[in-house]
Amino acid sequence: MKKKLLSLLMASAMVFTTFTAVPAFAEVESIEIEDEEEEEEVSDGAETEASGDYHIGIVTGSVSQSEDDRRGAEAFQEKYGEDRVTLAIYPDNFTEELETTIQTIVNLSDDPDMKAIIVNQAIPGTTEAFRQIKERRPDILCIAGESHEDLPEIGSAADLVCNNDFVARGYLIIRTAHELGCDTFVHISFPRHMSYETMSRRVAIMQAACDEFGMNFVLETAPDPTTDVGVPGAQAYILEHVPEWVEKYGTNTAYFCTNDAHTEPLLKQLLEYGGYFIEADLPSPLMGYPGALGLDLTAEAGDFEAILAKVEAAVVEKGGAGRFGTWAYSYGYTVSAGLAQHAMNVIDGVSELDNIDDIAAAYQEFSPKAEWNGSNYTNADTGVKLDNVFLVYQDTYIMGDPGYYMGSTSIEVPEKYFTTK
Repeated sequence: MKKKLLSLLMASAMVFTTFTAVPAFAEVESIEIEDEEEEEEVSDGAETEASGDYHIGIVTGSVSQSEDDRRGAEAFQEKYGEDRVTLAIYPDNFTEELETTIQTIVNLSDDPDMKAIIVNQAIPGTTEAFRQIKERRPDILCIAGESHEDLPEIGSAADLVCNNDFVARGYLIIRTAHELGCDTFVHISFPRHMSYETMSRRVAIMQAACDEFGMNFVLETAPDPTTDVGVPGAQAYILEHVPEWVEKYGTNTAYFCTNDAHTEPLLKQLLEYGGYFIEADLPSPLMGYPGALGLDLTAEAGDFEAILAKVEAAVVEKGGAGRFGTWAYSYGYTVSAGLAQHAMNVIDGVSELDNIDDIAAAYQEFSPKAEWNGSNYTNADTGVKLDNVFLVYQDTYIMGDPGYYMGSTSIEVPEKYFTTK
């Protein structure tokens, strides 16, 4: 399988203030802390209060809703031990259980040794939880991964926020579909997600990009898994409707869904009936593919090169070569573990909280062959740059025999898309 280091496209100066030293990310060395003795050696000479006995908390969704996020948290806990890393799960139906969500996050601050709390994905209620934590424990670092709340809002309460680059990807996903020969793009979502700035701006960019490339753009609505239908009902809807959509829109159509729970049934049916899938909302070879393909990846757990190779072989066997894509390393997995690693490095005095090079180094602990780069988010309405909010992404890998990278990170996104909303 062809391998290539991933790099991040630098965003337009009209909307983002970028970090210009791209080579710094290629040269940055990962900070690896194997045990407490090494931690003490790394932080020798640094002015820090960290004793090595502090705790870090990670809050994610359940395996059924956000498996990659959860597995990343478990990987970090396995690396540093249950005595130092506490995991928690917010409710699947978090929109209806807001108080439970808030309390789940806040409860971690009851631990007197807790020094950092990471929430990935930062669903509604995270901002309020962080505010409550800061009131009672201002010493705790509050870090959000992939926020569902407006970035300026959560940025006002969190110490750090890291999201995928919804602006650049809105254009690049469509461009990739066009390059693969697609003439139609179907976007599947529901009102709750479309109320989020990140997703509403991205869908507007996708529609504008379809116009540029002469593609048809279609909006389809599917049930929200957090409503009464739950995950099973939402997935059943996708299973039932994909064959109808393929018949209606043709096999040269690419599909995209905004919800993790929709991904597995969508992939399963597209492999069966035809169509393209560029990448998931939060891309990963683990996102939807194992279930859709009936794969047991127990032996490959944690080895993303092996995971991707096994998934790719199964996709090719199903006749999906050249039609299905992903990121080489799981985004959700890397964010959960990488942000926790970054928090630890900051507490130990070897990293700066709002330094993108340091964030990249922490991410590389769990994605060693992927280069991470990023830019500050700037509010398109106010022009205000948020120093503690960053957007990142990887290149798109299309599976095949052999597979290949699309080179998305080297493509210049037209400036007009950075103000599209």
